[in-house]
Amino acid sequence: MPGPRIDEIGPWSEVKLEILKRYAVEYSKILASQESPSFWHVYIDAFAGAGVHLSRTSGQMVPGSPLNALLVQPPFREYHLVDLDGDKARGLRELVGDRTDVLIHHGDCNRVLLEEVFPRVKFEDRKRGLCILDPYGLHLDWRVIQTAGSMGSLEVFINFPIYDININVLHHDPETVSASHIARMNAYWGDNSWKEVAYDKTPTLFGDIDEKVSNQRFAEAFRSRLKTVAGFSRVPEPLPMRNSKGATVYYLFFASQKGTAERIVTYIFDNFGRGTTS
Repeated sequence: MPGPRIDEIGPWSEVKLEILKRYAVEYSKILASQESPSFWHVYIDAFAGAGVHLSRTSGQMVPGSPLNALLVQPPFREYHLVDLDGDKARGLRELVGDRTDVLIHHGDCNRVLLEEVFPRVKFEDRKRGLCILDPYGLHLDWRVIQTAGSMGSLEVFINFPIYDININVLHHDPETVSASHIARMNAYWGDNSWKEVAYDKTPTLFGDIDEKVSNQRFAEAFRSRLKTVAGFSRVPEPLPMRNSKGATVYYLFFASQKGTAERIVTYIFDNFGRGTTS
């Protein structure tokens, strides 16, 4: 049986993997050191993939976020790796081996997280979790984000896929957007209120026209939504990630309830050149 398809990644994704790894180390170090009370801390990867990637820059294999997390010291107490692709889920099982602290979930993360994983990380049970929500496009349901925000026990990194949004949703003429893409955007945003912030009305001689707002403004609207709707109290400015042609591919968001977490992530984002990668 052939192995799973290995995804090729650009340099911006390698930067993201390093950011996630650095924060996972600090997160696990802090949670593992807590004694009164002690916490059971969990790593969750909603789009885990095959565990490894092919670097477009070097041509070499690069460990993915799940493998990086499995090497973190001190280790997390429990790992949940989710992927919709059966071949990738099987590949993860082969990489993980017989580790009993790692659970591989084959299925749609929007269901798996809400029904199987998040219930295992309840605040009142002294459980805490770091959750990576890193889809390639608009494949994430807002209910996952809002549930994570309401639980109080989870910190999340979120890929806000502005490239997919620009190409398929935020057309200059909104009437040309297909119903399927609008449905994907509604699911990711949680409702259709994105339409109210995505365009400015610009007066012309022939009447008002809809003009798309900047990527930065749209991302800031999503940041506000993470705070006011999802209920995360700490959401630092996201890190915009650009491809080799200078186009912003996605914004990497972080959301938490802890000031310490926000300070650590802001420090890491700044070290990776918030200005130079935006």
